[in-house]
Amino acid sequence: MSDEKTTQENMDLGASNAGVDSVEKYQFAPIKGYPMLNWRGKRPFTSTQYFPAQLKEVHGEEVDGWRNKIFWGDNLQVMSHLLKEFRGEIDLICVDPPFDSKIQYKKKIKTKGGPAETGYTAFEEKQYNDVWTNDEYLQFMYERSILMRELLSDNGVFCMHCDWHKSHYLRALLDEVFGPDAFENEIVWYYYNKMQGNINRFASNHDVILVYKKSGKYSFNKLRERRAEPVQQIKRVWDKETQSLVNAKDENGNVIYINATHRTVDDVWRIPMLQPADKVELLGYPTQKPEALLERLILAYSQPASLVFDCFMGSGTAQAVSLKYGRRFIGNDINLGAIQTTTKRLLNVREETLAPGYVPYIKNGLRSEKDARLALDEADDDDADWTKVFEVPKFFRGFEVFNVNQYDIFRNPVQAKELLLETLEVQPLEMSTVFDGEKDGRMVKIMPVNRIATRADLNELTAGFDYKAWERRQGENPNRPVEKITLVCMGHEPDLSAHLILAAKPYKIDVEVVDILRDKADLEFKRDSDAKVVVEDGELIIERFYPMNLLQKLSMQKEAVDDWRELTESILIDWNYDGAVLQPEIVDIPEKKTDLVIGRYKVPDDAGTIRVKITDLLSESWEGNVTNG
Repeated sequence: MSDEKTTQENMDLGASNAGVDSVEKYQFAPIKGYPMLNWRGKRPFTSTQYFPAQLKEVHGEEVDGWRNKIFWGDNLQVMSHLLKEFRGEIDLICVDPPFDSKIQYKKKIKTKGGPAETGYTAFEEKQYNDVWTNDEYLQFMYERSILMRELLSDNGVFCMHCDWHKSHYLRALLDEVFGPDAFENEIVWYYYNKMQGNINRFASNHDVILVYKKSGKYSFNKLRERRAEPVQQIKRVWDKETQSLVNAKDENGNVIYINATHRTVDDVWRIPMLQPADKVELLGYPTQKPEALLERLILAYSQPASLVFDCFMGSGTAQAVSLKYGRRFIGNDINLGAIQTTTKRLLNVREETLAPGYVPYIKNGLRSEKDARLALDEADDDDADWTKVFEVPKFFRGFEVFNVNQYDIFRNPVQAKELLLETLEVQPLEMSTVFDGEKDGRMVKIMPVNRIATRADLNELTAGFDYKAWERRQGENPNRPVEKITLVCMGHEPDLSAHLILAAKPYKIDVEVVDILRDKADLEFKRDSDAKVVVEDGELIIERFYPMNLLQKLSMQKEAVDDWRELTESILIDWNYDGAVLQPEIVDIPEKKTDLVIGRYKVPDDAGTIRVKITDLLSESWEGNVTNG
């Protein structure tokens, strides 16, 4: 740690126009810089460029000119995209980023309708890898924290969920980005129902939420929770003359006692973790957090119609709670499985809020279902005024789905690297923190997938150069390159190789760039799904659906599929597709996990070009058009 203030030098991200007349760039306000956390390869982050987004799906109508937004893509690029419209506009940011838990998270995939779980009906699918080197993790969080600060409004609040693995580093990092005076709370989430193994230490039964403000003023609503049993205590009232709380007294001067049914929420929150018995809320997504946890953050730090943002969205808990309580929201995740899970969840919550007499209620939340249905003037509380935080003047149910990337080849970034190494016959390097593998004497680096590689993506690589080893090699063979490097990417800026060679000066390196979309176009990275959809006698009928990647993981052939619906998660149908954006009028998502989609749908008379999207259990989709008549 250092207490010396530093000024960030301007960082040229080296974005090439690549055929575009101009690229919008954004300079950031200087970070506070005191105190300052240092790590090996720490790089300043002072600017970014605009990345375009493609609108893919629209669900529901706008309210007051607003429709919620979900983005699939690297959150650094998504936030760079959002700066154009939402810089300084977001009221609350709640993030649950990677913890560096050294765990590879998986999700159980099981076919529907199967009576028994076998190798042909179930398997575990990798979702994301939470294994980092310390320096790589801190740089990752540093850059994204700066971007989130830029998006936050002057009256906004920032909440970061973490645990013992990195909470001490993140506290220092956020002090640097926001300034130590911006720190407001360290909230302890005590989950008393976590099962612990046989360990020789005190069990870790809590996470923390670090809360920072953007500036002096911010939104905060007092929260209260019901006591297990009423407690008799002196009633306290505000005295305007003394500007303090005093004991309340009756007309005879006697102190007034009350039976307090509620207590003010402090910074230790006793909320159980989700358990297998929580069938309604539990979605099977790794690291899913309970809605009761997000309920407190959203009600405390935002108002109705406030804008809530989460760029580590996961299963969409923050988005679901925001919808239930009339907040606008923006969500983002790099994992397509998270996008599909959240989309399905939001569609279900939207229907839930449309039910007659709906009032927000969350299991293990701040109020019981009975309390939720009480009129505000009948609330059983010694301080019922606080219950106004539950009021929802209007709901913002509609949402849009965007892509912020160029390609759609890899559904899961975790598996993309493994798939590329295997397909390109690269020997993986388990211990290297710089390179991913080795092939024919060349060190191989897999660049970010599903988008064009930029000069900024080289920062992590250049920070890890082994200059001591290079110095020794240069002394032994002055005329030979000290390193041969292969960069594997999906499109790249034209000067990518030259920039890396320049960064290695005065050492000579040999750089090869392999663009898998151009140089390895014949390689098959994923197998496309197959479906047959027809219109007969006024009905749209899905006759068959073969999700080839899912079948491969289940070790099944097409001929072994008895009912394609057992492999299907959802069906969306747009009766009048405009050729660009899916706007489904039919949303067939079974209520229970074991239920099946229908597969036959009545075609309306005014249907034109029909677009059908079938999503399998891996969250991979087939999309196709059918012409009515």
